[in-house]
Amino acid sequence: MPLPRSLRVGYGLGSFCAGTFNTVPGLLLLYYMTNVLDVPAAAAGLAIFLPKAWDLLINPYVGRLSDRSSSRRPWLLAGAVVLPPTFVLTFAGTSLTGLPAALYVGGCFFLAASAFALFEVPYKAMPAEMTDDYHEQSGLLTWRMIFLGMAILISGGLAPILANSEDGEASIGGYRLMGFVIGGVLLLSMIATYLGTARAPRIVRAEAEHTSAREQLRAARANTPFMLLLGLSAAQMLAVGVMLAGAPYFASYILEDTGAITTLFLLFIGPMLITMPAWVRFSRRYDKRGSMLVSSTLFLLGGVAQAFTPAFGLVYAHLCVVVIGVGFAGLQLMQFSMLADTLVYDELKCGRRRSGTFTGLWTATETVMMAFGALLLGWVLAAAGFVSSEPDEPVAQPESAINAVLYGGVLVPAVFMGVAIYLTTRYDLTAERLKDLRSRPGTVPA
Repeated sequence: MPLPRSLRVGYGLGSFCAGTFNTVPGLLLLYYMTNVLDVPAAAAGLAIFLPKAWDLLINPYVGRLSDRSSSRRPWLLAGAVVLPPTFVLTFAGTSLTGLPAALYVGGCFFLAASAFALFEVPYKAMPAEMTDDYHEQSGLLTWRMIFLGMAILISGGLAPILANSEDGEASIGGYRLMGFVIGGVLLLSMIATYLGTARAPRIVRAEAEHTSAREQLRAARANTPFMLLLGLSAAQMLAVGVMLAGAPYFASYILEDTGAITTLFLLFIGPMLITMPAWVRFSRRYDKRGSMLVSSTLFLLGGVAQAFTPAFGLVYAHLCVVVIGVGFAGLQLMQFSMLADTLVYDELKCGRRRSGTFTGLWTATETVMMAFGALLLGWVLAAAGFVSSEPDEPVAQPESAINAVLYGGVLVPAVFMGVAIYLTTRYDLTAERLKDLRSRPGTVPA
């Protein structure tokens, strides 16, 4: 039976946490360190990446523990207690600059990333346990994506305004204000999700598996649809990570308007709120793989076109971002809907419940790739001679650094999106195949 709207909304509210936490650091943390705290670009990239690399260990561990719990909801509450204050500390500002500032920010971000795992891993495992219907999962996740779009739109639009609230320029005081406001958004969304999922069903198809992490990772590798989806999602998130981290630099050095970051971001996320129902209908007609191929192609074409911004100007750049945003909306919805299918596939195949382990690995890979995007851009900028600075002492960047901002921030993501398109062509877990597998559980070939 269809899930009640109140439950869909209650579950969807949790995406305010995911959207906000993934967006704001991805959008502003690298720029905060290089242009406010005078941290060298390469060191700033490492300060973002290393805490996220920790996710590869903690996320599957949280997933295994949540699999063994009678309910995943207490994990949501635990994340709500720890994540907001550690996020505030990350952007609280400090008298430190340079490498000491990188150590401070990296340490706080490490604690925040660990707290995020407590919430996000169980949260992503819940849809596969709430319904057995192939398309009902997309319907449930539509609400998640609507709220995700709203979260990214609000946080991504509001955070730069707050960070630049002192005379229109980035400052420690502005970033501190932003940290408190966004931390409050995180707290409210996480508590709302905990309360809103109080009556969420949990379909138990199998007993929880009590095996070692190595054995469960081996099981993940045996799930071919999951591994293909994980690979294409990793390539997509790497592309998004590079583009997101490069957005403030693109606005500052290519468009020469720091305020443009807000309009660019609104146009990037706006399509998610408008096109989501269309993507659901499209996936019903052409299956989820077809939707993924089309959405990824739109993202790629928009990114390539954006490289010609110096020739065509500000309006052209914004139109390119709209195309990228339409593609991003589709691939985000299909990622999570296809993930739920692979979790059902695994339970039918092995007769064990380990969706938390799978979503732990998924979430870790997603966040690591987003952070690696910032690290990769930091390497590109450092190699091109980008000069870090403090707000009171801006510097003129060499032409090589300006070119790195333009081409590194838009063409590198296009390359990774091309890899994702190739992997999508190999994914074959359709509605018909899942229906056939449900009629004969335990006989699924690897």
